[in-house]
Amino acid sequence: MKRFLIFPCVLCTVLGLLVGILLPVDLWEDAPVHNGPTDNFTPPPGTSQNPVNSSSAARSTTADPLEPTDNFSLLSSACAVNRCLQQRSWATLSAYVHPDRGVTFTPYSTVDPENDLNFSADQIKELGQDFNVYTWGIEDGRGDPIKMTFKEYFERYVYNRDYTQAVEIGIDRVMTGGNALENLSEAYPGCRFVDFSFPSADPVNDGLDWSSLKLVFEPSEAHWYLVGIVHGEWTI
Repeated sequence: MKRFLIFPCVLCTVLGLLVGILLPVDLWEDAPVHNGPTDNFTPPPGTSQNPVNSSSAARSTTADPLEPTDNFSLLSSACAVNRCLQQRSWATLSAYVHPDRGVTFTPYSTVDPENDLNFSADQIKELGQDFNVYTWGIEDGRGDPIKMTFKEYFERYVYNRDYTQAVEIGIDRVMTGGNALENLSEAYPGCRFVDFSFPSADPVNDGLDWSSLKLVFEPSEAHWYLVGIVHGEWTI
């Protein structure tokens, strides 16, 4: 499988011209947010598709067969999920979550299938009202359990920055890494991912303040299903 890297200059030039045709969700301009999943995505049966923008046209219930090697459909789904996360649109996000596997949250770059928490689509739909405290993993450098509500975890280990403004985007490529084991491909065989990355927030920090949001998808016959949300940052 070929790996692709999208740099900001290419992103602005190419996607700026084609996004209206190829990508239903525009992360780089103040375009209207479309109503739920992309045109390539049909929500699973019984899944509520709450509108993010009530003026958006109704979606078709049919979908063309998915081509797993199609980078534009993968990037389109990743951008739509990114927007859902930015807007905390949990009901819409739940339509992208794999109906059987759910979605797994990883606080640092190394995926730990035995301990990383997994949520079903129905659970994702109710996250706005979930005030339970979960143990998400072990805090880097301290060794203490990461005990947080979902809201606290989301603000710290998912959307700590606005990843719709990511400086670099990689398709099946880790854009920024440190000394943590990058085992995403091994942990999610048969899946593909998009990495939204900020290499550094401030040059004086010499890259030690980098962070990333990796969205992992499993292809089905007609759509990309979200199966993993992996946070990356500098670790000791």
